Amino acid sequence: MAIITFARELAALGDETAHELAEQLGYRLVDKRTLEERMKALGVTERKIGKYDEKKPSFLASLSQDRDDYLHYLKTAIYTEAGQGNCIFIGRGCAAILRGIPGVVSVFLSAPAEVRLERVKSYFHCDDRRAKQILDQSDRDREGFHRYFFDTPWRSPENYHLTLNTGFLHPELCAGIVKNLLALLVTQEDEAANVLALKDLILGQQIIQHILFEKNIPVHFLEASVDAGAVTLFGVANSQSLVELAVSGAKEAPAVSSVRSEIQVVQEYGLAP
Repeated sequence: MAIITFARELAALGDETAHELAEQLGYRLVDKRTLEERMKALGVTERKIGKYDEKKPSFLASLSQDRDDYLHYLKTAIYTEAGQGNCIFIGRGCAAILRGIPGVVSVFLSAPAEVRLERVKSYFHCDDRRAKQILDQSDRDREGFHRYFFDTPWRSPENYHLTLNTGFLHPELCAGIVKNLLALLVTQEDEAANVLALKDLILGQQIIQHILFEKNIPVHFLEASVDAGAVTLFGVANSQSLVELAVSGAKEAPAVSSVRSEIQVVQEYGLAP
């Protein structure tokens, strides 16, 4: 199975290209609405999604536990969708979240400023000034989102397998290029490795869910790295007893063969609710 991620500037024809590619490949399209619905089904409120979705959080929001909860559920939604195989993601930091996984091809779509300006004027029926405001705000939000949550420059070509200029290339042609690239890059071995990697990632999210939200063990910045059933926990806790509870909770998850803790103990550490 293979996965394609699209990151895109506003008015760079991201949705159009992704829809065209989904038709050409027969892949599922996982867009903003799909991920939001899955996150809501997991218990994330619309308010929390709106606070962080493709934007850098405010100073107060950055100190809130909501931030960690949002990222946990976003990863859970993305890994779960990816685990179903053969799909195309649009935005939401998917290229950063799925980076390094075999069988994943990441694409960035851009367009010249003047082309984007004219498209935004058409989309929103506005003048040049308002269109530029919309573009500038969108670019700041997406850059801030990637810098804050993933510590990565949003537009940098080094983060993608391919960057395409939709100021000159039609979505149908872009989709064809990505389709050909997929055939060249993703082997059967990659597809098999993709299945195993996503299985580990999904189990890691299930362990975090169990520790934090089912057993209510307060470990900050909790991460669970899984390699064929061997689990390593990372994070910050206020006491060694909480670390031991977290390890015990991880052992309760199915298919776990061993658990090792790298959780740091820092007394009186906490976040805003």
